[in-house]
Amino acid sequence: MADRRTFNVVVLGLGFLFIFTAFTTCGNVEQTVVKSLENGTFSGSGYHLGIIYGVFSFSNLLAPTVVTVIGPKFTMFISGLLYGYIAVFIMPITWAFYLTSVLIGVGAATVLWTAQGHFLVENSEASTINRNTGMFWALLQCMLFGNLYIYFEWNGRTEIPSSRRNVFLSLLVTSLIGTLSFLLLRKSRHEEEMLSEEEGQLLLSAQMTILQLLKDRTILLLSPCMAYSLELSFYSGVYGTCIGATTQFGEAAKGLIGISGIVLGIGEILGGLFGLLCKNNRFRRTSVVFLGMVVHFVAFYLIFLNIPDDAPVVFNTTTQKEPYLFAVSIALLCSFLLGLGDSCFNTQLYSILGRVYADQSTPAFAIFKFIQSIFAAVAFFYSGNLLLTWQLLLMVILGFTGTLCFFVVERMQNFSL
Repeated sequence: MADRRTFNVVVLGLGFLFIFTAFTTCGNVEQTVVKSLENGTFSGSGYHLGIIYGVFSFSNLLAPTVVTVIGPKFTMFISGLLYGYIAVFIMPITWAFYLTSVLIGVGAATVLWTAQGHFLVENSEASTINRNTGMFWALLQCMLFGNLYIYFEWNGRTEIPSSRRNVFLSLLVTSLIGTLSFLLLRKSRHEEEMLSEEEGQLLLSAQMTILQLLKDRTILLLSPCMAYSLELSFYSGVYGTCIGATTQFGEAAKGLIGISGIVLGIGEILGGLFGLLCKNNRFRRTSVVFLGMVVHFVAFYLIFLNIPDDAPVVFNTTTQKEPYLFAVSIALLCSFLLGLGDSCFNTQLYSILGRVYADQSTPAFAIFKFIQSIFAAVAFFYSGNLLLTWQLLLMVILGFTGTLCFFVVERMQNFSL
């Protein structure tokens, strides 16, 4: 039984690795690609991820019902198919660009992550939730190859080359491989027991449970930490664009987008390994979250110094403003710190939710993604209009508040044991 559960966690991590290798690489470069298009039929924005997360946020409330009816395995498979929206970048058309954003927000992002959280908890116990969360996150974040491909394709180019179609075709195939891997997942014994006469009762109570949990004190306290997904929008869509738009990086600027994604992924992997350390009392969840806050604040300060203030909002391909200092090494260090801090926050949120809501994992993770995606959507919508300084300041305020609230929840859980 333990071997089956471990197998499921590994396959789950690999499936998400392939899907989000494609999705994250696409997110890193799409605004740069869109700004380079000279096509009269296309007038979209590469920050359209705001649409994905906006639709994602409200459709999350229906996700528990979908997962209960279809089951987490086939929910993830069907959702993964919709990540084929990447194909729209092969032949960009404005209406298709936004239509697929809505579809992926409803059908893919929404139920995929809720089903993932449910499946991960179903294949874990109190003694293994930290290990499995860290293992899943480390596998998920091994998405280095897409960004490495971008580096070799675009390094030294001041304009996006015609090979753009080949890049997105490769990403599409990668996404499909990850989706097909979900078919290898095996049912856990607990899931088999749930598929009995109680299934109808579970379906009826799914929406009631999510409404009850929205008023739960622990969920309310964790909300600022979940809302800190402003940093997700920043590292996945804004920071790469800022690097590509910084004139001082010269001809290497476009290729640095790919290297930045690779270094960020290394930070995410390292952060995932901390989940394995939390099984003992020497390195608790609060320590990991505090580390995440510190490394993010250091990254934000260095980005403030190293990137021009108008880099996120310029409508041409580069900014002419001078940063306080500019160094490629600092830009890549910031990528690493952004990845490390993001992984610290996410792994510990998964861990504490899986521990506290082991019997209500599906609605708990649906609420998590609901709150997370609302703030991610807001961030993507203002990213193209707000100067870098103000974006960084917002993340500092929310990051500090979220960390403080996480400490309160962890202390409450320790007292209740």
